Amino acid sequence: MAERAALEELVRLQGERVRALKQQKASAEQIEEEVAKLLKLKAQLGPDEGKQKFVLKTPKGTRDYSPRQMAVREKVFDVIVSCFKRHGAEVIDTPVFELKDFDIAGQFDPMIPDAECLKIMCEILSSLQIGDFLVKVNDRRILDGMFAICGVPDSKFRTICSSVDKLDKVSWEEVKNEMVGEKGLAPEVADRIGDYVQQHGGVSLVEQLLQDPELSQNKQALEGLGDLKLLFEYLTLFGIADKISFDLSLARGLDYYTGVIYEAVLLQTPVRAGEETLGVGSVAAGGRYDGLVGMFDPKGRKVPCVGLSIGVERIFSIVEQRLEALEEKVRTTETQVLVASAQKKLLEERLKLVSELWDAGIKAELLYRKNPKLLNQLQYCEEAGIPLVAIIGEQELKDGVIKLRSVASREEVDVRREDLVEEIKRRTSRPLCMC
Repeated sequence: MAERAALEELVRLQGERVRALKQQKASAEQIEEEVAKLLKLKAQLGPDEGKQKFVLKTPKGTRDYSPRQMAVREKVFDVIVSCFKRHGAEVIDTPVFELKDFDIAGQFDPMIPDAECLKIMCEILSSLQIGDFLVKVNDRRILDGMFAICGVPDSKFRTICSSVDKLDKVSWEEVKNEMVGEKGLAPEVADRIGDYVQQHGGVSLVEQLLQDPELSQNKQALEGLGDLKLLFEYLTLFGIADKISFDLSLARGLDYYTGVIYEAVLLQTPVRAGEETLGVGSVAAGGRYDGLVGMFDPKGRKVPCVGLSIGVERIFSIVEQRLEALEEKVRTTETQVLVASAQKKLLEERLKLVSELWDAGIKAELLYRKNPKLLNQLQYCEEAGIPLVAIIGEQELKDGVIKLRSVASREEVDVRREDLVEEIKRRTSRPLCMC
């Protein structure tokens, strides 16, 4: 036994050596040599004695979801999908990309799709009830124009842009030190950038910058500011302007954005009076990318596009945390009624009735025991959140009725068997909630 234990330890150490060499990207010859040593040690070890052990692991980058977690995920997706459909969205699946001809008849206002994307974002976040939020907007043309007038070399636009984008996480001093110390930007240029990127507000800030003697002379910045002013007009008509902040520090790192960019953050309520409200993380983002689709078109046509991304994994975590904090019960099924029996030897009657309900489109269950106690069946309904119980008893069978019980109120009524389906539908016509 001692010899086997020592040999197992050698196998473990050799396995770690092989993994380390692979991580270090050692030469193929060296790795092969060490793998050969590992196989030789395993051969000496021989087959495991006794029962073989199996270890189940989830693949990297994936996770298992419990019934409770899946109920949360489905509710979140239902909110998101229904919101998009309310705005006329179509569902697609794209395992293969195909190029198609685009024909935009007449002229259209490019700010309307941006305004509607922001409206959709606000509707989704409001419907999910995950807390107060703020949507920050900016325009890549304003950023590029600002960098130009501040003296940032063209070659440093994107790297300085990535530094600015960190302002929601670190202080301006830290961002400036990165620009100057790590990216070689002149201190006076960084200071000029700081005068701009620390500003945020509403349409009044847009109007103020339109009067800026330098920024207003830059063509790109002027176009971006003009579009943002129009965007705020539409946001006011949509009733969401109070949820939107023009934030000059918002940069969004992706190069394909060509115009308006936006990002939604959840807000943390101040602990003390007078403190500023803090952002606790991005949950949605998007923007305009008019040049992206044309990259895949042989004719290189410009196709106006806007996009919106919802951070569903972060939202799932937030909803789960909220439910746990409030100790809210989550329904993991959509069962409308449990078919129960009041006496023994009624399994066949329960099976017939549950089959009738299934055929009528009713979501129904029954306990799999032959003769379950009525109390156990009622307790199951309370634990699972099932709203109704259809109870079969000897007297009910003689009278041709089913006793329908409300789990919440414990009220019971006799319903003729032929009327049961309609009565269940009437009582459960309101949308089922998670809790």
